[in-house]
Amino acid sequence: MYKLICRDGNAKRGEFHTVHGVIQTPVFMNVGTVGAIKGAVSTMDLKEIGTQVELSNTYHLHVRPGDEIVKKMGGLHKFMNWDRPILTDSGGFQVFSLAGLRKIKEEGVYFNSHIDGRRIFMGPEESMQIQSNLGSTIAMAFDECPSSVAERAYIQPSVDRTTRWLMRCKAKLDELNRTEGTVNPDQMLFGINQGGIFEDIRIEHAKRISELDLPGYAIGGLAVGESHEDMYRIIEAVTPYLPLEKPVYLMGVGTPANILEAVERGVDFFDCVYPARNGRHGHAYTSFGKINLLNAKYETDPRPIEPGCNCPACRNYTRAYIRHLLKAGEMLGLRLMVTHNLYFYNHLMEEIRTAIEEQRYSSFKKEKLAGFEAGEQD
Repeated sequence: MYKLICRDGNAKRGEFHTVHGVIQTPVFMNVGTVGAIKGAVSTMDLKEIGTQVELSNTYHLHVRPGDEIVKKMGGLHKFMNWDRPILTDSGGFQVFSLAGLRKIKEEGVYFNSHIDGRRIFMGPEESMQIQSNLGSTIAMAFDECPSSVAERAYIQPSVDRTTRWLMRCKAKLDELNRTEGTVNPDQMLFGINQGGIFEDIRIEHAKRISELDLPGYAIGGLAVGESHEDMYRIIEAVTPYLPLEKPVYLMGVGTPANILEAVERGVDFFDCVYPARNGRHGHAYTSFGKINLLNAKYETDPRPIEPGCNCPACRNYTRAYIRHLLKAGEMLGLRLMVTHNLYFYNHLMEEIRTAIEEQRYSSFKKEKLAGFEAGEQD
């Protein structure tokens, strides 16, 4: 499963062994919500830019095309032609984000499809069945992601229910993995720590879910509106109470700076829509911070997005040309931007892993953050 290679302070360098290959950690998972990276980036492209793990969304694939259809096509790996690890989230965050349309009960959640308005019920067993049909490498437990501003009186019962749901998820996935004809009988379950920004609730929950001895654990319910200071405080409080010999996944986070800070606090797995979403809006990540290629100053700029970058966009095209594509509404512009940003994130994780191995993570982090803040030196 997980092999801890070395530590530099609290930063961990490890390997996570799965049926679909070995994941070198810390790792950034590239988000392909409906089984595809937005911006016309293919699975062949993902391999070229060093992607280790692709992440897809249980709720969205259940709604369209339907998890039964994906199962008939041999599971998500075959369906999207990707032979490396896939993590599927549970649909819990969608329940949170569709707050105006949902009703939470002990058995699960009733809510309306954002596609056609039809009534959907999803509970722990349903989420596990959908993820089993998809056949992902890692299935996430079904949980509730409370608002960052929720009161303690709401958070505690919510966390208690998430714990009960986790136990139901574990029982159901164990059953499904033993069922004949299941897509991936080696599917692994990660539990999710919740508790808002209340350290004591978070710590107690981390202790309780650690007792289940799952293959990995996630910290959920952050990057949903709280301050960066609160996020880092909670990560720092929780990671000592999650098993050292298991990977820790910080869900939905974040910026390059967020990742650097969280790695220092013991996090192994990350995912975020930022690189693809910002790329589609003309924003490129670089070692000197984020730049907006739609700005007029790049109209005749002959340089690549980032000099020295080895991504397909930077090896072959100028800022001026990519800006032109974006302005003209050409899909190639979005594709090149997203490819660059995902390469940047994947390459940053490579640098992070090397820095931990060489026991220089603290100085590496300071140097990187200083570079982001300094901006481009013309």
